[in-house]
Amino acid sequence: MSRIPAKRTTEAGPLLKLFYRLAGRRYGAVPEPMAVVAHHPGLLRTTVVHEMLAQRASTKLPATVRELAVYRVATRIGCSWCVDFGTMLQLHEGLDIERLHHIDDYATSPAFTRPERLALAYADAMTGEQVTVTDEQVAELEAEFGRAGVVELTYQIGLENSRARVNSALGIVDQGFTSGDACRVPMP
Repeated sequence: MSRIPAKRTTEAGPLLKLFYRLAGRRYGAVPEPMAVVAHHPGLLRTTVVHEMLAQRASTKLPATVRELAVYRVATRIGCSWCVDFGTMLQLHEGLDIERLHHIDDYATSPAFTRPERLALAYADAMTGEQVTVTDEQVAELEAEFGRAGVVELTYQIGLENSRARVNSALGIVDQGFTSGDACRVPMP
């Protein structure tokens, strides 16, 4: 149970009920972070719009690279909600979620490609207590993904750092979007 309870549908006004209905249709359940942030309507609207715009704009990187980097941040910070939801998103993207079991060994695991390893190392460098990104690392990423790709990767990693830290601070834990190898949310 989160430190701030989710705002119930019975407490919701018309706009929040609409957000809940749309989220329920899309994900099979209202994401708990949304229901907790609903206590602050201005931030909820900001979050919903920002997430939609960031998702639509993120088209420069291969989905595998972007999703793995975001997932890595979630595991490093220890946000079980983000890990659960991120696994579901990867499953829906048709990505190989079995290799997520080897995420801690990405540097040597044959389950990850060189571009994925570069992105995962960058996620690690951005997610520690201190940012340890180097000029060489960015140059290597730019050679692999181009400038727009590096900006997208940096933005998505930074965004997941924010999400995971907010969820962790508020005590939001996994919601059961994935349970074992199954996904309770119907495939699109």
